[in-house]
Amino acid sequence: MTEKHKKDDNSKKMTWIAHLDELRWILVRCICAIAICSIPVGLFWKQIFDFIALMPLRLSDPVPQLIYTAPTEAVLIVFRIALTGGLIIASPYVFYQLWLFIAPALYKKEKILILPIVLASTICFLAGVIYCYFLLPLLLQFLTSFSAGQMEPYFKINEYLSFLIRTCLVFGIAFEMPIVAIMLRKMGLIDYRFLLHYFRHAIVVIFIIAAILTPPDVLSQIFLALPLLLLYSISVFLVFLVGKKN
Repeated sequence: MTEKHKKDDNSKKMTWIAHLDELRWILVRCICAIAICSIPVGLFWKQIFDFIALMPLRLSDPVPQLIYTAPTEAVLIVFRIALTGGLIIASPYVFYQLWLFIAPALYKKEKILILPIVLASTICFLAGVIYCYFLLPLLLQFLTSFSAGQMEPYFKINEYLSFLIRTCLVFGIAFEMPIVAIMLRKMGLIDYRFLLHYFRHAIVVIFIIAAILTPPDVLSQIFLALPLLLLYSISVFLVFLVGKKN
């Protein structure tokens, strides 16, 4: 190996090391931001828990009762509520850090779009969470209806909160589809013809993903799959507009 090749290999290694180091600091900053935002959520966890967790239950019929079966379970619930709320509040900063990590791969004129993309990513994420939240009473009512009045619904608080958080986060992440599609188009990896060609395949994949990510019932799978299909169609249109502009 020549001296020139050795220098090139070293520069590549340093480049990868620099990228990994930058990713490490991005993760550190995101964790710190989530931790800081978790503090006020932890202070008002009762009010937040009443609005976010108990409200869907009150709208269900029959109304399930929450119980806990371990001495430390109630304490851990407070931390989970604080961290989840901190993640949602810090989501604009987290998206900003993630897009900054991707920015070196973009052209100078595309880097100007980072702030609008961060705003759009945050709006899409929160829209998915809110959409899921307003569907929860209907979903819980559907699930509890199988008892047919023969059983009283008692939910373990840990399992119920896990169900609530997981479902809302899945919907929030799924609503990022148009933003991801636009970025892939900017990178030249896809175009609207590609998305239209694989539309039928996308339908199958979306229903499979919905079945994996949501609870094991048909209603919640449909509630996730239908907006994903709509978002896929919106992604095709947005990718077409971006490609036409380019």
